[in-house]
Amino acid sequence: MSKLKSKILVVDDNAGIRSALKILLPMRFAEVELIASPKVLMETMRTFKPDVVLLDMNFETDINTGNEGLFWLSELKRDFTEVEVVLFTAYADIALAVEGMKRGAFDFVVKPWDNAKLLATLEEACMKHRKVGRKEFSGQPAPMMRWGESEAMQQLRAMVEKVAPTDATVLITGENGTGKDVLANEIHRLSNRAAKPMVGVDIGAITDTLFESEMFGHVKGAFTDAHADHIGKFEQANGTTLFLDEIGNVPLAQQAKLLRVIQNRSITKVGDTKSIPINIRLICATNMDLATMVKEGRFREDLFYRINTVTLHLPPLRERPDEIITLAELFVKQYAEKYHRKAQGLSDEAMNLLKRCRWSGNIRELQGCIEKAVIYSEAELIRAADLQLRASELMDEDKPKPQNQSLESAEEQVIRNAMKTYNGNLTLVAKALKISRPTLYRRLKEYGI
Repeated sequence: MSKLKSKILVVDDNAGIRSALKILLPMRFAEVELIASPKVLMETMRTFKPDVVLLDMNFETDINTGNEGLFWLSELKRDFTEVEVVLFTAYADIALAVEGMKRGAFDFVVKPWDNAKLLATLEEACMKHRKVGRKEFSGQPAPMMRWGESEAMQQLRAMVEKVAPTDATVLITGENGTGKDVLANEIHRLSNRAAKPMVGVDIGAITDTLFESEMFGHVKGAFTDAHADHIGKFEQANGTTLFLDEIGNVPLAQQAKLLRVIQNRSITKVGDTKSIPINIRLICATNMDLATMVKEGRFREDLFYRINTVTLHLPPLRERPDEIITLAELFVKQYAEKYHRKAQGLSDEAMNLLKRCRWSGNIRELQGCIEKAVIYSEAELIRAADLQLRASELMDEDKPKPQNQSLESAEEQVIRNAMKTYNGNLTLVAKALKISRPTLYRRLKEYGI
């Protein structure tokens, strides 16, 4: 079989794996480059210009340990949007790899790998890269808002239809996982700025040191690793909508800078003195009680009033029970197509179990539950056992918790308690638990908190 005229970049710190791939991949691809550390990844991307990157999920570094793959995936999708990324992961990190696909990865391959499967996956990624061509890859289409029949959701819909066509700044409140990002997309879709895609920022995933660079951009030479100019999120959103998710996590020291940009509608890049005007529509979201944070001195009062011209509250899933099965069936079809699985629907037993669940993690928890069930199920109907729901997650469960809790359950409870104690402030929670913010962020995703 002839080689594909494609270029593959492998990023893996295991010398044995690189040696094996150095023999295997050139059999099918025109050019193959292998590097041991992501520290030279961005520079190699600019010089080698690959079509597909095979990216290991973990490296031996002190930064973002256990979560490096997601970090570097985000960096790649930010600066090289047209390049496809295939994640290389151990079996124990499959959940992390699935999260990576949500963030734009093409697929993942589990170690130890099957040669045929690896080659086929990389070939598919190359073919997709060819179809995209020189056009910017914008990722998966934004999910559509599903309103349901509850009175609260119908009232919310009426408010959205009034607010969306304006340029009013909107603050969306609600528990984690309720779909605040989906609601933001719906507001953008109905706005006068819908011709350009909305720019979203998950502030909870940005470290304090990178905040200004990510939000406002930087110029070449502004700091040690600033090898080229970087356009920040505000400038990227010029002429469209900027969505700041988890706005309550903005460090207090950075809030004044954010307020100044929102007020003046202009930015100054890190390392530059020139002011750049911006024309954006701002939507923010939070699961925190910002009013209480203002009283406690943890959130600026002037910033609070600047971002909540209109406040929209998204009810938790437990107050929208009519949506549970509809959403679950939608997720089954979505993930069956994505992962090429047989699942076509839910058994009656599975549907009854879904209705009994608390869904403390709301739609995000439901989505993760169905995604996992589709991946592991081999049948056309998802069974109750496939959902892997714990008894403690059911609303009619009133038995006392066993004293010999699993380590996972104990960890989840500790994190939940810390989130409650510090009112959801990720910086304070991470400091109290003595873990990094990226590690905490991954745990929150895993437990649907």
